[in-house]
Amino acid sequence: MASPSQPAWQSTLLQSWQRRGPLAWLLWPVSLLVGALVRLRQGLYLSGLRRREHLPVPVIVVGNVVAGGAGKTPVVMALVQHLQARGHHPGVISRGYGRHTQDCREVVADSISRDVGDEPALIRRRTGVPVFVANRRIEAAHALLQRHPAVDVLVSDDGLQHLELARDIEICVFDERGTGNGFLLPAGPLRETWPRPVDLVLHSGARPAFSGYRSQRTLASHALRADGSRVELATLAHRDQPLLALAAIAQPQAFFAMLQAMGLSLAQTLALPDHYDFDSWVRPSDRDYTLICTEKDAVKLWRQHPDALAVPLDFKPEPAFFAAFDRLLEDAQHARLSSPHGHTTS
Repeated sequence: MASPSQPAWQSTLLQSWQRRGPLAWLLWPVSLLVGALVRLRQGLYLSGLRRREHLPVPVIVVGNVVAGGAGKTPVVMALVQHLQARGHHPGVISRGYGRHTQDCREVVADSISRDVGDEPALIRRRTGVPVFVANRRIEAAHALLQRHPAVDVLVSDDGLQHLELARDIEICVFDERGTGNGFLLPAGPLRETWPRPVDLVLHSGARPAFSGYRSQRTLASHALRADGSRVELATLAHRDQPLLALAAIAQPQAFFAMLQAMGLSLAQTLALPDHYDFDSWVRPSDRDYTLICTEKDAVKLWRQHPDALAVPLDFKPEPAFFAAFDRLLEDAQHARLSSPHGHTTS
């Protein structure tokens, strides 16, 4: 079956980021220039030549220093649900990577992922909290707080490098890749030098490359239909109808392996580029496949194939992470109350 695939040069580059081989050293001089530009930009904000804008509510940034997906969105949703359980009214802001629009807009229940981005659409669907997207996160934050004044804490999906927005807590997420070969782009995967000061380090994978809080990723025991109804995975395991598993995420093979670990026999797997929109994807006609995918992919796939089944990911940071997070949030709230301007001065 023909399908979009990763360009050969991109695959070669990604592989080179895991070790300091010839290609990495060839690109290393360019990474020095990138590093100088990053430090210059950071210096403009640290010196006050560029202003960082503070908001009237605590801001939590969930991001990474490694290019590509590291599992930020599951962390955002876990934090939102934790905040809700503690009586807060969170909202989420995002750039909306991959969307075809450029404006600032709210993500609502019937938003199309191509207009708002697949991850913001998933966050809104899973949590129900207010979500806004904009190219400048500070613009999304202002619009969200104006439309939803009851929101008392903002979570930014990505944005460690968006220095215009002042933040109270920074959470850096890593997967099994760690920092790769340790070089900056394009010689390595780093957007900025690591280590750098952050409040919390959370590993989304099962094999952390260095110290930090851990988490568990497991698939739910059920799949979701487009109408919200459930199908137990155990039922799918005993059906005669063949399963075609699709994934347009950073690490599709991990999803396929998790499905198989749940007892599913996959007749075929299809790994697509991250954030693939599925508009041009043609369903195979040679067999009567049942389509099974991630929740992130389902928000796009359901437009054309409403019979597809989405398997939710249960992401659980260790309890010590939430305990540390709660202490930081409490400290941030106290600092705001004691500040004459209603926010921290850092």
